Amino acid sequence: MRLRARHYASGQAIEVICAEGRILSIGPPTGEPATHQADWIAPAFFDLQINGCGGHSFNSPQLTVDQVRHVVAVCREHGIAALCPTLVTNSFESLRHGFATLREACVARELDRALPAFHLEGPYISSEDGPRGAHPREFVRKPNWDEFRKLQDAAGGRIRLVTLAPELDGALVFIEQLVASGVVVALGHTAATARDIAAAVAAGARLSTHLGNGSHALLPRHENYLWEQLAADALTASIISDGHHLPPAVIRCLVRAKTSNRIILTCDASSLAGLPPGRYREWDQEFEVQAGGKVTVAGTPYLAGSGVFLDTCVSNVLRHADVSLVEAVDMAGARPRALLGLPVRSLEAGTPADLVLFDWQPGGELHVKHTLTSD
Repeated sequence: MRLRARHYASGQAIEVICAEGRILSIGPPTGEPATHQADWIAPAFFDLQINGCGGHSFNSPQLTVDQVRHVVAVCREHGIAALCPTLVTNSFESLRHGFATLREACVARELDRALPAFHLEGPYISSEDGPRGAHPREFVRKPNWDEFRKLQDAAGGRIRLVTLAPELDGALVFIEQLVASGVVVALGHTAATARDIAAAVAAGARLSTHLGNGSHALLPRHENYLWEQLAADALTASIISDGHHLPPAVIRCLVRAKTSNRIILTCDASSLAGLPPGRYREWDQEFEVQAGGKVTVAGTPYLAGSGVFLDTCVSNVLRHADVSLVEAVDMAGARPRALLGLPVRSLEAGTPADLVLFDWQPGGELHVKHTLTSD
């Protein structure tokens, strides 16, 4: 396979030859016909928070392997070669079914690299309106190590990221247990105090999940959990730059404060991502997809995941955060992989051919032309 585009970091026109899932060579363009070509070529994206798409939810108690395959296929159309399927606050039975189904999907060789890690977001989160977001209150509960171990067993040991609220009873011990077992701990959907956050960081927490969202609508202007997490150098922050979760000025401030080395882009795609505007029902709740991909709990201002994908998020951070193309691409690939201890993909001969070709001009939208995977 012969790929032709400009290198995302150097801007030089290159030709990439791939075969059997690996990059064989990189050199100047030749006169040979290209299999695929575009403005730019880069390592493919990795999203650590995908809940589903196209009407299929990883949280469904009826989740099937075919539905998992469908979500992976749609994500690849948007440059996402691999992802963390994310299960949110739910009953133990539903969570166990979801993780067991994802594990089954990974047994198939074509999905093992596409789903290298799973994300458990909740159920150990704040029950308060605002911080809880769209998570169902009835399933919110305190951290339970025995329950988590059963979920990890169902997942085949693939849960590598857990988002929780550190102010809950038993949370600090739970964080220490997770870290000792090799799981990355993220703070999110929390009403934590400064002391709670500092203690969680000391216990080993490393990420703020979708910082700026999953919070109260009104906060004290100085002493609040957003400033505390933003100021904590030990915490990387994921942000949802989908055009709805965060205003442009907030995106710019978050990136400037954390720097691109400690920002991870996620689309937080919901099961409704990619569907036309309208009202849909899940978890015995009504959700609304608005024009432009905004997804809310119907009749409320609360966002319920995103209706777009990571290519849109990369476009927006390029437009609003004054970052380079290489910084934006790395926030959507290298940073989340490194956080989870996964091999970071690079555009070099001999490496796995997980690549995305896309068209993009400064100030414009990023359009994925082709995603190549090493599966």
